[in-house]
Amino acid sequence: MHSKDQICYEDYQQTADWLLSQTQHRPKVAIICGSGLGMLADALKCQDSFKYADIPGFPQSTVQGHAGKLVFGDLKGKTCVCMQGRFHMYEGHSLCKVTFPIRVFKLLGVETVIVTNAAGSLNDTYHCGDIMIIKDHINFPGFAGLNPLNGPNEERFGPRFPPMSGIYDKHLRQMAFDICKTMGFAQFVQEGVYCMVGGPNFESIAEAGLLHKLGVDAVGMSTAPEVVVAGHCGMRVFGLSLITNKVVKSYEDTESVNHESVLEVSKMRSETLQTLVTELVSRMDINNNTA
Repeated sequence: MHSKDQICYEDYQQTADWLLSQTQHRPKVAIICGSGLGMLADALKCQDSFKYADIPGFPQSTVQGHAGKLVFGDLKGKTCVCMQGRFHMYEGHSLCKVTFPIRVFKLLGVETVIVTNAAGSLNDTYHCGDIMIIKDHINFPGFAGLNPLNGPNEERFGPRFPPMSGIYDKHLRQMAFDICKTMGFAQFVQEGVYCMVGGPNFESIAEAGLLHKLGVDAVGMSTAPEVVVAGHCGMRVFGLSLITNKVVKSYEDTESVNHESVLEVSKMRSETLQTLVTELVSRMDINNNTA
């Protein structure tokens, strides 16, 4: 189920050509919205919106909190495309289907990818509602050989062995910190390591303890595959995790997590996240591809 589908360059190009024929927008920035974070698309002006079901080649999103729409529009003078909902391994999608939109974005002319997700905290100093700027990730499915780059390499996208060191752009991360200080919400902004697990179950106590010992700050069920493919395509990457719950690490702890509570915290921080992403995009120097 998770082996590489037979998706060729022409399949990505067909989807990109269809989208280019349906909208006048030519995006330079792509924003991927995690669980409950689809409101980021609401800030786009002059919108063109497409249901995933209507886009040739696109998978379907089945998770609560993911609207399943691709929205084009302008954000502070920059043309963007926003995914209201992403795709996950646990929905039954192969990883090349999960990451299908990233290569389509590359063919649309996107230069920078902003990924967001809802995540559980393993760092004892984090609190629900904190925003974590991702400085690095651990891709556990990748360790097990589940990688979206498996199979024949398509040189028109990138090299056979792309590096992942420094994949989260340090200039964009510093810019985000500066914005948080200026906007007055630096007190609940963190920087840390995100770990992807397969899901859909939340972690056992033993699993949580292992990840904590490995230095993981937050854990979720997405993001790493999209980042790997974006890096392979030579795009800049900036990532945010919204801390929606504390991961249970003790057998004496009676609390548990559920998806509804995740969505509730996402709603609480929606305005702050929108402000941060909007200001970050507005400060980007698109033409020079620098922060």
